[in-house]
Order: sequence, then C-alpha cells, then structure tokens
Amino acid sequence: MKRRAPLHVAGTIRAPGDKSISHRALIFAALADGETRVRDILASADVHATASALRAMGVSIPELSTDFVVRGHGIAALTSPARAFDCANSGTTTRLLCGLLAGLPGRSARFEGDASLSRRPMRRVASPLASMGAHIDFEGAPGHDGLPMRVHGAQLRGTNYVSAHASAQVKGALLLAGLASGVEVVVEEPYRSRDHSERMLLARGVALEVSERSVRLPAAQQVTAADVVVPSDPSSATFFAALAALADSGELRLENVCLNPTRTGAFDVLQRMGVSLDVSEQRLVGGELIGTIVVRPEALNGTTIEGAEIPRCIDELPMLACLASQAAGETRIADAAELRVKESDRIRAVVDNLRTLGVDAEELPDGMRIIGSRTPLRGHVITHGDHRLAMAFGVLGAIPGNQITIDDPACVDVSYPRFWQDLAAAVGQGDAGVDVRQTTASGAAVGTPLTIAIDGPAASGKSSTAQWVAQKLGVRHVDSGAFYRAITYLALSTCGDPESWVADDVLANAPRISWRLTERSVLPLIDDIDQDTALRDAPVTRQVSRVAQMLAVREWVNQMVRSAGAAVDVVVDGRDIGTTVFPDAQLKVFLVADSWERARRRLVQRLRRRPTDAEIAEETEELVARDAKDATQSAPARDAITIDTTTVTQEEQVERIVALARATRERMVRPT
Repeated sequence: MKRRAPLHVAGTIRAPGDKSISHRALIFAALADGETRVRDILASADVHATASALRAMGVSIPELSTDFVVRGHGIAALTSPARAFDCANSGTTTRLLCGLLAGLPGRSARFEGDASLSRRPMRRVASPLASMGAHIDFEGAPGHDGLPMRVHGAQLRGTNYVSAHASAQVKGALLLAGLASGVEVVVEEPYRSRDHSERMLLARGVALEVSERSVRLPAAQQVTAADVVVPSDPSSATFFAALAALADSGELRLENVCLNPTRTGAFDVLQRMGVSLDVSEQRLVGGELIGTIVVRPEALNGTTIEGAEIPRCIDELPMLACLASQAAGETRIADAAELRVKESDRIRAVVDNLRTLGVDAEELPDGMRIIGSRTPLRGHVITHGDHRLAMAFGVLGAIPGNQITIDDPACVDVSYPRFWQDLAAAVGQGDAGVDVRQTTASGAAVGTPLTIAIDGPAASGKSSTAQWVAQKLGVRHVDSGAFYRAITYLALSTCGDPESWVADDVLANAPRISWRLTERSVLPLIDDIDQDTALRDAPVTRQVSRVAQMLAVREWVNQMVRSAGAAVDVVVDGRDIGTTVFPDAQLKVFLVADSWERARRRLVQRLRRRPTDAEIAEETEELVARDAKDATQSAPARDAITIDTTTVTQEEQVERIVALARATRERMVRPT
C-alpha cells in the first residue's frame, strides 16, 4: 500500500555520549590517583546512578556536564557508602560496582533499583565473584537473584573464568574485582564482547593481555589517570541510521560515532539489508576508533542475524527488528536469548508490539522471525519502561501513514534525553516536538499526556484504586498523599510540638525530599532513601492533615506532583488534584463512600483482620472529624465524575474508571 506522503530526512545528528564508555570513564577515574578530565559524557539517568554511587564511596565527582574533572585518590581510598546504592534502572552500574565492591576488603554496600532492574538476574555476576571468595547476599524472596542484594568486600583469590555467555558487564566486573584485590584474573568468552574496559585500562597503564576471546589481568596492577573524550553512542546512532534507511529521500550525517569493532554489528547488518552507509573522518581517540557516518535511503531486504554477530549488536536488535518489519522478505534473529534479561524481555515485548501494530512476527526461544511489509501500521506500543523499545517504535511512528502511540516516551531519558527533539528535527518538524506519531498512551502528542485525577475524602480508597487503574492502563501512578506524608515524617523529628508547627518550619525539610520514577510509579525519597513503611505509621497519619492544610506546603506538594506527571500518562490521586493541581486533567473522578464503610475498610487494611463494631465506631468518629478539617479541599471539581463506592467492590470501581479512561483516550485521538 502506498504511503500517504513521502518521508524526507536531512541534517546532522550527534548522538549522546556512549553509555558504556561513560560508566567506565567515571569508574576508572575513581580508581586512579589523580585528576581525570572527562568530556562529552552521557549525562543520562543510568550514568547519574554510577556517579552518585561513586560519590557515596568518597570520590570527588562534580555535577555531570560536557567538561569536568574527577579527582580520584586510588583504590585504597574508596569507602563503604553510608546508604544503599540506588542503581535506578542501570544494570551496568549494578554489575560493575558489584565487582569493584566485592574485591575491597572491609567495605560493603547494599544495591537497590527500580522494579525493572530488580527483576534482572545478578547471579551471572555473583557466581563467578563468589568463586573468587566474594560474599554476596540476595535479600529478596527465596530463589530471587535480583536486587536488593548486599555485597561484602573481601580479599579475593585469582580466577580463570570460562563464561558461557559473552557479557561485557560480567567481564568488566571480574576485572574490577581483580584490580581491587590485586589478583590475577583471566576471562574467556565464547564470542568477543564489548572491549571498552580493556581499551580504557590499557590506556591507563594496566598491563592487560588481550586476545580474540580472552583477556588476562596480571596481579598487582595500578590505574593511572588519563583524560577521556566520550564518543557518540553507536547504539543511539543506529536509530537514526534506521530512520534514514526508511526514508524516501534525503540523507542523515551521524557525527563522532564510536566505531569500536565490538559495537558496529548493527551497521554491518544495515549494509547487508541494503542500506547505503558511508564512513569517513576516522580517527583514534583514547584507544577508540571514531568517525562520521552518512546514511541514505535504499530498498531494504530481510536478513538473518545470529551467532558471533549477536554480541556486536545486542542493544540494537529491537531497532533492527522494527526495520525488518519494513523490509522485503523474512528476517530471522537467533542466538539472542540474552534479550530476555535486558530492561524488559525484549524478545517478547518486541514481537507483541509488532503484532499489535499488524506485523507478521513470531517469537522464538532465542529470537524472532519477522515478515516485512509496507502496509501502514496502527496501534499502541507498551514499552515496559524500556528506552530501546520506545526509540525503536518511535522511529516506525515517524513514517507517514503509520499511527503509532507510545505509552512512555519519557523513558528514553535513560540513554538519549534529546531523542524526540532530534527525531523531530531529522524529519523536518523543527524542535517543538514530534507529531502525533510519537505519542503517549492517550494518543495525544508528547507534551499533552493523559492525566487521570482521582479525588475523594479520607479513606475513600483513592490511592489503592489509582494504583490498580494505573496498572490496568499500563501508566504510572503518582500518590500525592505520599509527599504530604514525607514532609510530615520529617517535621515530627525536626519541628517540635505539632501544635506549634508553621509552614516555614515544615518546608525547611523540603530540600531533603525528592522523587524518582520506577517502572510504574513515582516514589518520594527522603535523603535518597525510600521510607514508604515509615510514612504509613500512626504518628504520621495523625499529623498529616494538619500539614496538608498549610497553603505553602500544599503548593510545594502540587509542584512536586506536577513535575512528576508532566511528561507521561499518569493516574494521580489526592486532595485538590482535579481542582488545583491538574485542573485541565482529561478525566476527573471523585470517590465517595459512607463514613462507616470507609472506617471499616481502613481498619481492615491496617489491622489485617475483621474489626469489631466498637473499633469501627471509634475510627468513624476520627474520619468524620478529618472530613470536617478537609472540607475545603474535598469538594469535587465541577467536571468530575462522582462514583459512590459504598456498595461496590474495588474491582468494580476500578473497571468503571478504566472504561472511562479508555473512552477519554478515544476522544483524544479522534480526528476533529
């Protein structure tokens, strides 16, 4: 079927700094004794996690920018962090620093992360480290080998590790463990994995012995300081190479791209599929080959990607799979089971999304099969918070005639914060944003996400209902009440008698409170630590209403909630949500219920048993008094839909709100 309009691409793209090199630049600078100048680093969420962890170990790292200096004091100066490492969504942070900590006698650290990272397997790095004498405890449910985990440093013994998988993270972790303990480490792999660690260590005076499939680190090595310029990430550049390949005319120039041979597998695949790809201006910088790539549109053909080629393009496979959906014939990806333990199960997620859009795709145990077609694609993509999926399907959405919505466009911040702006510029839409083809779950353009505001009196079930609605819709949940509880929690320990509290004293604690996005939630953090259990305790519950009535505190909470819900589809619950915080929310729901029933529900949740009538009566009195205090905040917005939940189950009220949300979404995408 012919496209409605041709796609023309033009311009120069300089993708962000390489993520793998950015992590290692910080880590090796921390191990050296002296100053390391770092330029063009990727200041993404993942790299910030590594920087934060190293600062917690005593390393002087300023705010990440295009040009800064790290002051290291050698391996021996590294200390145990005072609090857990928040690795967010970064597997590289977790695995590399796990190796480093494991080899530092007397040091220890707890590793935490978001829901996605916590599901990723860590035993693949923990097992070889344990064989060296490391002590690593998994603190989750029995049999769970993800985060949280605690690493206790020890004097390790050397190892000759033969890996069943080609993994740069496992290899890098073992090399760091060997450096920290001063012992010999040999790592053998079935295929050559990314070798950024080896190149950077060699450039810093470490006497590595590198062959095609193995690396040997001799004992008692020291890391010297060496400046680094981070080249553009070839994985990020691949998305724009694919965009140019899918166009009808024009060309894209990709500058400063890392051409390390362990990273250029995707470019080899593109050329095999028929893409016109020219490389020029090649040069060596800090041991890495860098160059400029010019890509032009060509007819695309299917191909097979397997074997030793897989490690060289593992992160680019989602984009290559999406490109294959537009190529003539069949594309088959095999030997890529590693995709199942990335930020998401990328095999299942890619195939499910392609099939949702109308592509003939089949999931295989270690890959996928795709039959290409130029039939217009339509549908909603679920990213599972995975940046590579959002970018890959965003490129498909740039093709005129395709109508593709993305549930979580903001997740690209993990590796490419400017992706949507660069994509818009490449297809001639300027810098204002991407057209309706790169959209939120609502189907509206990025910048106009769907906001569902759920309000109601105390104990009406706002928070639990909102969480369930968010889960069913596949969007994030923001609990505004948690921010009130966080500031109240701090006020209890810093502001004296609650009767004398004033807003200025309470808000003096605000700088200690931040928030972070997990896979499906927005969580308040106090001093970078999740305090959810403490925030639900009775002392906080008794005083939170007092704090919530302070106008300045309410405005602070509103700003926190607005910032958290500004970029993606959200379900937000709390007071004033539909009237003050999000007055333009596309869907507003106000929950009500009989005070006795609300009291009963609250006690069941708190006591985890059936309450007595006397207990319910006492709780009812407290709720009625609370309702009187909150009366000015509890009025529904004029355009809110009121749902009386007294005689319905929570499942029934959730299903009703989900149905309303889907109807709202359809109205937002309906042509005018």
